[in-house]
Amino acid sequence: MLEVKNISFAYQGQPPILQNISFKLPQGEHLALMGESGCGKSSLLKALYGLVDVQAGEVHFQQQRVWGPSRQLVPGFKAMKYLAQDFGLGPYHTVAENVGKFLSNLDLGYKKSRVMELLSLVGMERFAPLKALNLSGGEKQRVALAMALAQEPQLLLLDEPFSQVDHFRKHDLQRKLFSYLKAQNISCVVATHDGRDALAFADKTLIMRQGEVLLFGDTLAVYNQDTDFYTASLFGEVSKHNGKLLKPHQIRLTDISSWEATVQHYYFLGNQYLIESTSGEEKVFFYHKSPINGGEKVCLTPCLS
Repeated sequence: MLEVKNISFAYQGQPPILQNISFKLPQGEHLALMGESGCGKSSLLKALYGLVDVQAGEVHFQQQRVWGPSRQLVPGFKAMKYLAQDFGLGPYHTVAENVGKFLSNLDLGYKKSRVMELLSLVGMERFAPLKALNLSGGEKQRVALAMALAQEPQLLLLDEPFSQVDHFRKHDLQRKLFSYLKAQNISCVVATHDGRDALAFADKTLIMRQGEVLLFGDTLAVYNQDTDFYTASLFGEVSKHNGKLLKPHQIRLTDISSWEATVQHYYFLGNQYLIESTSGEEKVFFYHKSPINGGEKVCLTPCLS
């Protein structure tokens, strides 16, 4: 169990970065941290791992207090692994050496098989003999994930772990990684800008804004809330109508309606089109099976069932 109790943090002489953050995460569950850039997601991960000294509140993991660098010689918490956005790879070591440096040399056979198991998990086994400096950003990111799992943690803290991974590899990597974590009962906290990431893996989602918790709960409940525009917009396009927030799949065309809009653009999504329109001063987004030309007038109706 990860338990965060009213923590606040600021760099000396600076405004607060984190303010009164509280939440609980049971062992084995996955949490998505979401919010605009600069809202405090990365700082929260550092506070959870013990890389900074919080000015107020406490972090506990498995009933042990997580202390900051002023209280321990080596920053960090042994049962956790933290993957920052700079990856931390040794550029002149091979991929296999980077992953293997966290494993004991007492059993070299196990070490070799464990390294290859982790590289296979992230799709990097054929890169094992290459030096890290010769890898792309996305490849380095995948190796860093394998490194974080070498000494299997109880809690994994990931800061934008898929930001540089090719789109066509990303979803397969996510499925493999989070299935592995679930099977091993490893908790995970992931800072992400992509609401689709949260929907794909997160049991719970925490929405941050200006260093504070705006909303925390089951991911489905956070996604389905229809009153806070900021939260809804983190998951994609959203429209306002009669005091409610509607996602594109909740709006459809109709023959007659008091809700009229003018089409501005359409965007091909593969199996359908996203139509961008305006109604008064508000933008309205909805899906349609075929394109609709700009300037065309349409009637719309909510479809919430």
